[in-house]
Amino acid sequence: MRIAGQSLKVGRMEFNDGLEVAPKNATLATLGRDRISQRVLGSFGFSDVLRSLDGAQYVLSTPTLNLTAIAARPTEGVFQVNGWAELNINVFYGALTGQVGTDRHPGAWRLFGLGDHDYRQGVAKTDNRPAAVRNADSESIVIGTYGGNYLHVAATPAGPFDLLVWGAVQTGAWGTLTHRAGAIAAEVGWQPAGLPALRPWICGGYDYSSGDPDPADDRHGTFFPVLPTARLYARMPFFNLMNSVDLFGELILRPSNRLTLRADVHALRLADKNDLWYSGGGAFQPGTFGFSGRPSNGQTGLATLYDVSGDVALNPHVAFGLLLRVRPQPGGGAHDFPGRQRRPLRLHRMAGSLVTDSFCANSHSPAALRAAMATTPAHCAGVGRTCATVAPNWTRTSAPMTRKSTVRGIRVER
Repeated sequence: MRIAGQSLKVGRMEFNDGLEVAPKNATLATLGRDRISQRVLGSFGFSDVLRSLDGAQYVLSTPTLNLTAIAARPTEGVFQVNGWAELNINVFYGALTGQVGTDRHPGAWRLFGLGDHDYRQGVAKTDNRPAAVRNADSESIVIGTYGGNYLHVAATPAGPFDLLVWGAVQTGAWGTLTHRAGAIAAEVGWQPAGLPALRPWICGGYDYSSGDPDPADDRHGTFFPVLPTARLYARMPFFNLMNSVDLFGELILRPSNRLTLRADVHALRLADKNDLWYSGGGAFQPGTFGFSGRPSNGQTGLATLYDVSGDVALNPHVAFGLLLRVRPQPGGGAHDFPGRQRRPLRLHRMAGSLVTDSFCANSHSPAALRAAMATTPAHCAGVGRTCATVAPNWTRTSAPMTRKSTVRGIRVER
C-alpha cells in the first residue's frame, strides 16, 4: 500500500539493512551495498531458499530523509532448503537515513536500532562459558543494537576519494548474563583518474568486533551480529564479525561494464584471546543456534587470507563468478592447517564427530599426542566442549576417521 511518500508492506519479505535508500552517486551506492548492508540483518543469500521476514514494513520517504520501521519474525532457510516455517525470534528494526553534500562531494548517513528477542527453547548459546553452564542457561537472548554509519565521496583531479565509517553498540541480556558489546568499521578508497581502461579502485580498511574477556564473570562482551549475511565480509567464511579484527587491503579493476576483477588480502586475528573463534551467519532452523565457536588456545593470531575473484555480468539478470582463495596461513596463533607449523593439539567432539584443533594429528609426534591426551579434559571443560576419553593403550594408525573408534591416527573410546 502506498500513500504519497509512504508505503506499508505486510507479509513475507526479504530485507537487508543499509539498503533503505539507493544513493544517486554510484560510489556511494556500491559502498552501501557491499560494505554497509547486511552487517546485522540480512537475507543470507546462500541457497535459493533465503532467510525471509514475516511481518510488516513501514516506509516514510522525503527528498532528503527516509524512515524505515520493521516488526517481523525470521523464517527458516539458508542451509535448510525448507524455508516455510518461522523461527521463535522477534526482530524490531528502525532506521533514519539521509543524503547530504553536493554532486561533487556527496555523502550519506544512517542511524539505526535493532531489537532482537530469541526465545527458542533447547538451543545452547555459543559462547566461551563451560558447556554445563551454557546448557543450563535457558533464558532468552534480548539485545538492542544501536548504531550508525557515514559515507562520503570527494572528487579530486587525481580521482575520487571515499570514506566509510560504521559503528554499533549493544546492550541487553545474553540469557542469564548482562550483554555489553560493540563493533566498528573504517575504510578509505581511491579511484585513480589516470587509468581509464582499467578503472581501478584501491581500498583499505579496519573492522573490529569485541570479544568476551572473562568466561567466568556475569557479563557477555562478544559482539552479536544477530542475523547477518556473513559472506559479504568474509568471502571465505571461516570467520565473521564476532571477536575479530580484520585489517585488509583491496584492489578492484573494472575493464568493462560486464567484468569486475578483485584481489583482497586480510590480516585476521581475534579481538580477545579468552574468547572463541566464531563463524556463522545467524539462526536458520529451530534447533541450531546459527553461530559456532572454536577455542583460541589463549592466542589471538588467526590467519592471513588472500582472495582473488572475477565476476562477469552476462545480462542484467545473470552473472558468473570465479573465486580463488589461498589457504589461510597460521598467524602466530593456536590454529594449525595441514602441512603447516605445528601448534598445540587439542581434542574435541564437534557436530557428533571427534576432531582436533589442528586437523592434522598425524603430523604430531607421539609425545605431543600424549600431552594432548593429558590436557584435553581440563581444556575442554574450560571452553564448553565434550571431550573424548582416550584409551591408555592408544596406537598410531593410518585408518580413516570414523565415528566409532579412530580419529586422525588416535585410537579412542567413547
